[in-house]
Amino acid sequence: TYTVTGTDGNGCQNTDQVTVTVNALPTVSAGADQTVCFGDNVTLAGSGSASTYSWDNGITDNTAFTASTTTTYTVTGTDGNNCSNTDQVTVTVNALPTVSAGSDQSICIGGEVTLAGSGASTYAWDNGVTNNSAFSPNTTTTYTVTGTDANGCQNTDQVTVTVNALPTVSAGTDQTVCFGDNVTLSGSGA
Repeated sequence: TYTVTGTDGNGCQNTDQVTVTVNALPTVSAGADQTVCFGDNVTLAGSGSASTYSWDNGITDNTAFTASTTTTYTVTGTDGNNCSNTDQVTVTVNALPTVSAGSDQSICIGGEVTLAGSGASTYAWDNGVTNNSAFSPNTTTTYTVTGTDANGCQNTDQVTVTVNALPTVSAGTDQTVCFGDNVTLSGSGA
C-alpha cells in the first residue's frame, strides 16, 4: 500500500493511499523431455496453476503431432489474473535405422536359403523366419524384416525368395542289348 502526500500552494497537505496487489506468476510445466523415433506422434501438455496453455511452433496443447526434427518447444501458461509464465521441453527425434533384407534370391524347391538383416541391432522376420538361419521354403514368398536399433527405433525392408520347381527329367525306357552292342542314352525334360 502506497501513501501519497499532496501539498498545495498554501502549505496545506492531505494524503491518499493506493494498494498495488502483486500476483504471483502461475507455475507452468512443459513436462519431461522426450525422445522419439522419426515419424512417431508426440503429445505435449502444459500443466501447473495456469488456466490456459499455448505453445510455439504451431503446437496445440494436449494434441498429438508428428515430430520430424529435434526441437525445443516453449509453453506459455496464463492464469485468471492474466499473469503468464513459461517452460520448455525438448523433443529429441532419432532417425530410423537403414534396414536391409538383402538381395532377392532364387532357389530350387527343396533347397535352403538364409536371410539376414543388416543396418540395425536386432532383427525380426515374418513367416517364422529366424535371422541368419537356413530354412527351406516351399513357395515363392516375400519376407519382411523389422530391424530395431539401440534407440528402439524400427524400420523394415523386404526380400523375395523365388522357389523354382524341379525339372521333370526322363532317362528314357530300359534297354536290352547284346554284349558289345553300342547303347545311346538320352535324358529329356531339362
